[in-house]
Amino acid sequence: MHVRNVSKSVLVCCLLSLAALAQKRALSIPSTGFSGLDQYRASRIAIYTDDFGELKRYRADDAALALPAAKEKRVVFLGDSITDYWKLADYFSGKAYVVLNRGIDGQTTPQMLVRFRQDVIDLHPAVLVVLAGTNDVAGVTGPARNEDIEANFASIAELARMHQIRVVFASLLPVNNYTDDAKESFALRPRERILALNSWLKDYCAQNGLVYLDYFSAMVDDKGMLKRELSDEGLHPNAAGYKVMAPLAEKAIAQTIASGP
Repeated sequence: MHVRNVSKSVLVCCLLSLAALAQKRALSIPSTGFSGLDQYRASRIAIYTDDFGELKRYRADDAALALPAAKEKRVVFLGDSITDYWKLADYFSGKAYVVLNRGIDGQTTPQMLVRFRQDVIDLHPAVLVVLAGTNDVAGVTGPARNEDIEANFASIAELARMHQIRVVFASLLPVNNYTDDAKESFALRPRERILALNSWLKDYCAQNGLVYLDYFSAMVDDKGMLKRELSDEGLHPNAAGYKVMAPLAEKAIAQTIASGP
């Protein structure tokens, strides 16, 4: 009898241990080989499992917007942290259109597709400016081939076309490793992949009557990297960087508006 009770206790302990191990494994994600990215991905498990597209970020703001007035033109900027951190009102005030920032820190193109109806289609913009792809290359939500990223860009364009939204596709920005903080983000974004995606975007825009917004050429230095003075940590533009980007975006928007009804 005593032996049987001991056996039961051992069995219960084993089952509890296995359950704890299973739970631990369920909460873990595969390592990328980059400690900073691994920590970032681990910090976002709740997002990836509960609200992958982060629809809650702009849900209330979107719901509060009325339909555009008769002659009102809206321009939606869709993107990741580079858009999210951009204080658009400081650069696009007094224009003949209303600018809406729908950038979300850390996002990749599949996440943008998840929220595309809420954050773009339902807002009825005249123009959509898309700056995306750098986090896809880095594998923030998992490994992504260039072909996968290109397919997501094409899906964005096709959805926009169905809803009479004209699209501006912006190039991916260069990155640099001029500071210690920049080294990992630089290593995660190989230059050849950025160049290949930008080449594809430029060709896709030419073939489909879209405007290609070339930030890359204006921000790259003679070493093929993001100019040191345009970023403090090699990935995100600083104020000087956004000052370079703003007139380029403004020109692309004006060209897009002028090209259609």
